[in-house]
Amino acid sequence: MEVLFNDYLISDDKLKINIDEVLDFLSKSYWANTRPHDRTKKAIENSYCVGVFYRDKQVGFARVVSDWATFFYLCDVYIDDEHRSRGIGKKLIETIMNVAELEGLMGLLGTKDAHGLYEKFGFIKDGERFMKRPPQWISKPINNS
Repeated sequence: MEVLFNDYLISDDKLKINIDEVLDFLSKSYWANTRPHDRTKKAIENSYCVGVFYRDKQVGFARVVSDWATFFYLCDVYIDDEHRSRGIGKKLIETIMNVAELEGLMGLLGTKDAHGLYEKFGFIKDGERFMKRPPQWISKPINNS
């Protein structure tokens, strides 16, 4: 999947992900600053990942953990500080929420400061830190291939 938004490319091509850029940002984040780099690398390997790129430089990232049948957990979402307030975070979440395989699944995430963003996509607060998105069941059959 690739989506162009203004001068940004949003892509789920893992070959485009700059692991060093992701590790650098996450090591400064409030949620992953104590996580060992090898754990983050393994998490990326085992997750559905989406990167945001500006002129071939990675400026954003998000990771989805899922069983692809009942739930997904959205995590490690970020946009570099210098690229914020341009709508790219909203477009990143919109793009992920439009992934067909996530349709009808219960969504979970944790945030301290971005509740308003996620509420736009059907997430509701569940305590101070966590948010959930109730399953929006549809009548389409699950693709078993």
